[in-house]
Amino acid sequence: MHRTTETVNAVFQPMAHAGQEGWQAQAEVFWEVFSVFAAVGILVGVVVVAYMMYNVYKYRDSEDASGEVESVEVGELPRDAMSKKSKKLFVSLALSAVIVIVLVVYAYTALLYVEAGPEVEEDAEMHVHVEGYQFGWDFEYENGHVEAGTMRIPENTVVRVTVTSRDVWHNFGISELRVKADSIPGQTAETWISAEEGEYLIECFELCGDAHSQMVATLDVMEEDEFEEWYEGTNPEDETEEAEG
Repeated sequence: MHRTTETVNAVFQPMAHAGQEGWQAQAEVFWEVFSVFAAVGILVGVVVVAYMMYNVYKYRDSEDASGEVESVEVGELPRDAMSKKSKKLFVSLALSAVIVIVLVVYAYTALLYVEAGPEVEEDAEMHVHVEGYQFGWDFEYENGHVEAGTMRIPENTVVRVTVTSRDVWHNFGISELRVKADSIPGQTAETWISAEEGEYLIECFELCGDAHSQMVATLDVMEEDEFEEWYEGTNPEDETEEAEG
């Protein structure tokens, strides 16, 4: 698995174009995969339609047409395997197979990257534990501070997220960042986030009760200095003393 992760990162790290050098956010990976498939699909479609129209024009019926055309039965291969038409047939089949295989391998590699996440130094990433409940979200940070309704993280930083639930099944998701993870009681799912500065909507994508549509929160991606200032003021011991006082 470790070797697989290294291979995946070796493929995608040179293609990173945002955030820290050497990795991509999940949304960027999915957009890149979509763009590649769309470009290949359009190219193949244009070539196929153009070639079809060319043959329709070239072999159109006319009064000057003469001679009989030998029809080919369904399932029959060309009799002369070395003929020009036979070569065209097998070349087109071979190219189609190569294109499909390359796209499948490319997409599978991208999904492995999304699942494993980028490889960064341990001190360059942070961890947040997410707990879903009817009908809200709690976010616990490494220092023990728990935030309700708003998840704050620094921009362009890999954030490892563990997700669970305290009551029924939920699903933690951020559509704009293409992030989703199951929130199941007694189980922990893992995902990761990295994003540019801004606010993003966190939603539950699993029908969990009559107020399911109201189970939302905010992901607040802050500048690094601003986040560090906020984080330093979230000492759970100080919060406990203030509550007791």
